[in-house]
Amino acid sequence: MSKASCYHCGLPIPDDVDLPVVINDERRAMCCNGCQAVAQSIVDNGLADYYRSRDALPESPREAMPAILDQLAMFDHADFQKSFVKALGEHEREASLLLEGITCAACIWLNEQHVGKLPGVTAVDINYATRRARVRWDESRIKLSDILGAIAAIGYRAYPYDASRNEELAKKERREALWRLWVAGFGMMQVMMYAYPVYIADGDMTPDIESLMRWASLLLTLPVVFYSSAPFFRHAWRDIKLRRVGMDVPVALGVGAAFIASCWATFVAGGEVYFDSVTMFVFFLLGGRYLEMTARQKAVSVTEALAKLLPAFAQKLINFPVDRSTEQRVVADLHVGDHVLVRAGDIVPADGRVVEGISAADESLLTGESKPVTKKPGDLVTGGSVNTESPLVVRVEHVGEGTRLSAIIQLMERAAAEKPRIVEMADRVASYFVAALLVVAALVAVGWYLYDPSQALWITVSVLVVTCPCALSLATPIALTVSAGALARDGLLVTRGHAIETLARATHFVFDKTGTLTAGRMHLIDVDPLAARSREDYLALAAALEQASEHPVASALRAAATRELPVADQILSEPGQGIEGVVDGCRYRIGRPDYVLQLSQAKLPASAASVLDSGDTVVVLGDASGCLAVFRIGDEVRPESKRLIAELQAAGRHVVLLTGDAPGVAARVGRELGIADIRAGVTPQGKHACVTELQTAGAVVAMVGDGVNDAPVLAQAQVSVAMGGGAQLARTQSDFVLLSENLNHLRHGLLRGQKTLRVIHQNLWWSFAYNFVALPLAITGHVTPWLAGIGMSASSLLVVLNSLRIQRLETD
Repeated sequence: MSKASCYHCGLPIPDDVDLPVVINDERRAMCCNGCQAVAQSIVDNGLADYYRSRDALPESPREAMPAILDQLAMFDHADFQKSFVKALGEHEREASLLLEGITCAACIWLNEQHVGKLPGVTAVDINYATRRARVRWDESRIKLSDILGAIAAIGYRAYPYDASRNEELAKKERREALWRLWVAGFGMMQVMMYAYPVYIADGDMTPDIESLMRWASLLLTLPVVFYSSAPFFRHAWRDIKLRRVGMDVPVALGVGAAFIASCWATFVAGGEVYFDSVTMFVFFLLGGRYLEMTARQKAVSVTEALAKLLPAFAQKLINFPVDRSTEQRVVADLHVGDHVLVRAGDIVPADGRVVEGISAADESLLTGESKPVTKKPGDLVTGGSVNTESPLVVRVEHVGEGTRLSAIIQLMERAAAEKPRIVEMADRVASYFVAALLVVAALVAVGWYLYDPSQALWITVSVLVVTCPCALSLATPIALTVSAGALARDGLLVTRGHAIETLARATHFVFDKTGTLTAGRMHLIDVDPLAARSREDYLALAAALEQASEHPVASALRAAATRELPVADQILSEPGQGIEGVVDGCRYRIGRPDYVLQLSQAKLPASAASVLDSGDTVVVLGDASGCLAVFRIGDEVRPESKRLIAELQAAGRHVVLLTGDAPGVAARVGRELGIADIRAGVTPQGKHACVTELQTAGAVVAMVGDGVNDAPVLAQAQVSVAMGGGAQLARTQSDFVLLSENLNHLRHGLLRGQKTLRVIHQNLWWSFAYNFVALPLAITGHVTPWLAGIGMSASSLLVVLNSLRIQRLETD
């Protein structure tokens, strides 16, 4: 016989073991040296609050450690780390891990605090929704196996992140929930079979038959209470031990009180029994929670589906183009510059550029665009897209964590890790509500016991059950989770927790021009040489200076250059102004006229000045002698821009065009799109000041830009949307990323965000209204326990089902 249970892991303590640890000024018994060491480590590191906030017990080191430690050494081998560890510096490494054993927020807190204090660990971040951890450490100070061992020592297990393993854990969770739901449902139906004859008999049933019905109902209710309801009782008991009030406390009190009272009535053959109410209540509550879990996992499954897009193997061309023979290689072994063969129907293994072949790629999971995109030599292809038509030879340009797909996954995880303000507020209200409910239930029990003791129990149970704030706690997070998943499938990636709510409340929409309202596919219209050299010479000079720039204007100049470019060095980029550099010993500038002419203090020739009013983008090339050439570059307005602007204005939103381009260019685009508030020739600092000015006047600003050139103003706006093209995706700090670069998806996202906010308000109003109506009815005895179970479960189900409506959006 054991004398007590271990305070750390809950296992029985052998009779001959005495291993105490002082926790929060109390002497606590441990079952083994492992638990004692872990508990002492938690206390020594100032983490004793873990024992107050946890709601599940960790796995015992006594049982887990011997098997785990034998496997940890392999994690230090470089070959083994290829698939889940990346190098950030000479010694700094980052691993993507999957944690097993996470059951509550306290588990997240303990792991982050415990691992974060290990010498050599520089950062640790754990996503509760996906159980995924990102750990950074200095390899010269600590090994990965030591980190995994520290995690195992506190009762958890960490594995290299694998989407299929994560899916297995999700399936296990769903399977267990379904079993509990099935047992509750089966018990409910069987108990109702015995309870219904008693109801319709209305006292005409003989006592022995009624007693038989009660005993049969008791036996059928046992598995519902002790198996299906076990998590409620377990979590409630831990809440009570930790002096904390959780939502499972009133549920457990209601179920337990009704069951015990019914058992007593069965034993003494007198009084009322509530077995049907108990089983019905448990079934509906588990049903609501199962639907909530399914919706959460479905939203998270968008991330998991993306993580599984890349194939395990690739067909590498060993000596292309001399030899076209292929060799199967693990995708993790590919390097930049490798050539791979992507056959029709295969998945592109890494980001790269087509060097041979013409085909089409299905990028729907990455961008939300359903139509395949034509790919020809020179075009970029994204890892994870599907080659649909004919073979392609692709030169690899980005691998591993540097790919666009990896950046998308990281941004989605960043959003999932954040808790919006509206969710935190709902959680606080729910916690206060539970405490108030228990006080009200106690007062009701005393009042009815003094007035009519025969009705005190079932009325108190009804009060506990009917007003449990499950619907209130689900109202906001389930709606945001469903919305984020639906937006991701549409090609609008949510990267911040608050983004959906703030987008729906935005009063001012500020747009950059180039690459946002316009396609950004600029082309050179004309070159006007103003000095002795030829058109081709000046174009080559301009392209050389713009060689490293990602701006669409730079791309247009490079694409138009036909001769070999000279070498430019000492490159200096001035955001919003232009570029300065040295070519063949001479210093040049290219960009806005006033910026270029600062080099010579000369004036712009009259012939060049007239071009500025053309409505096209104009850049000037100059040196110390003055202006050398004028380049006129055109861009096309996105076809979907006009409808987006019109719908925003029709909805009462103020639209601002904020651009660094010349006033003539901005005015032309503004006229075409119907934008009245046009602010042109604005520097990045000026854009920041403009948004700040709007915010000072009370505006909620949504900024839409390219994510890199507009980084300061995107960060300043309350909510920001970055166009998702190009390599800048991984560096964006915006709240949304428009992966498809189709403004129709932004328009749909705005509509879905508004619908999400409406659904949240509906859920909250319903939750409060339901409780304000149900509580007085229960207190006055007008709600029976079985009706209370249906009411509470139905309110939670209604919130979940209402939130699932967000997935459906009628658009054209």
